[in-house]
Amino acid sequence: MERLKLHELGRLSDEEFKKKRKSNLVLVLDNIRSMHNVGSVFRTADAFLAREIMLCGITACPPHREIMKTAIGAQNTVDWTYFEETEIALKQLKEEGYAIIALEQTTHSKMIQDFVWPEKTALILGNEVDGVSDASLALTDTAIEIPQLGTKHSLNVSVSAGMAIWEYAKKHSL
Repeated sequence: MERLKLHELGRLSDEEFKKKRKSNLVLVLDNIRSMHNVGSVFRTADAFLAREIMLCGITACPPHREIMKTAIGAQNTVDWTYFEETEIALKQLKEEGYAIIALEQTTHSKMIQDFVWPEKTALILGNEVDGVSDASLALTDTAIEIPQLGTKHSLNVSVSAGMAIWEYAKKHSL
């Protein structure tokens, strides 16, 4: 077994990526503090052809050195928009027919492995300390959570994002 060389991976150019058909997954970053987490979400969104990332509240926007460090160019390929208030982004998505899904532990959340993903999904990822805001939760159709078996009750937001994006992609692969 040998590791593939970069030229053997068949990666798309930025121009080819922009022309590629995207999924109907929109990621909504609700006041994410860490620019490394933002960059990581960009990179995962690129890998799975997410339609767009909506950066909301205190979430930093490209171009920024700390985002680019982990995004490694995905900030140039994945479409994104900025909203001062997450609720405005969510209301726009509802008008476009998106199901608003929070990745959050709530009294009524469904386990991610049992969730039936709507094709048009807007996935809200919350702040590293406070989670998805109450104002955003009030606009969701449902919440999903990732089961955890250890002593900690949370995962890094970019890790959680990757797991959720993968679950969506398994159900709605292009």
